[in-house]
Amino acid sequence: MNNDPRNVMDVYKYWSTDAILADLDTKRHNFSVLCANVHGDFNIGTVIRNANAFLASEVMLYGRRRWDRRSAVGTQNYTHFKHVRDIDGLAEIKNDAYVIGVDNIDGAEPIDFAEIPMDRHVVFAFGEEQVGLPQEMLDICDKLVYIQQFGSVRSLNVGVASGIIMYEYCRRLDFGTLIEKE
Repeated sequence: MNNDPRNVMDVYKYWSTDAILADLDTKRHNFSVLCANVHGDFNIGTVIRNANAFLASEVMLYGRRRWDRRSAVGTQNYTHFKHVRDIDGLAEIKNDAYVIGVDNIDGAEPIDFAEIPMDRHVVFAFGEEQVGLPQEMLDICDKLVYIQQFGSVRSLNVGVASGIIMYEYCRRLDFGTLIEKE
């Protein structure tokens, strides 16, 4: 009988939230996600759910700080957060990581062919829909990538784009070492 109502994998049923978080911390990947001024709680919640699904080290929010946590459907409990308050905070990120901006602008290359350094901490930076990455975030990017599209729309929403980018990073890892054998 399943009495644990949380949306967690079976292996984590009946574990405390702290125990789940501690276990995930031993498995996290060497990347983080930075979202700039993303409006819309659904998008923030989707980014957080994706970050949990792909075991990102943390999610950083630049600009807007408050959001409705219901949109993350509990995954915020198993995800580390940091609020980046200003340009100095962005400079700190740049000092410690390789920053890849995700935006469909001139100078960006398709993520399919972009080199991603797997031996350093990578931060994937996402901007607000319609506006893209703000200039202060573009200034800290080591590389710009975009997601190839084949339809008529110009861009994807931030939540969807983040899932594609995180999946692509994880796809490049050896998935065999990430799956525990039962």
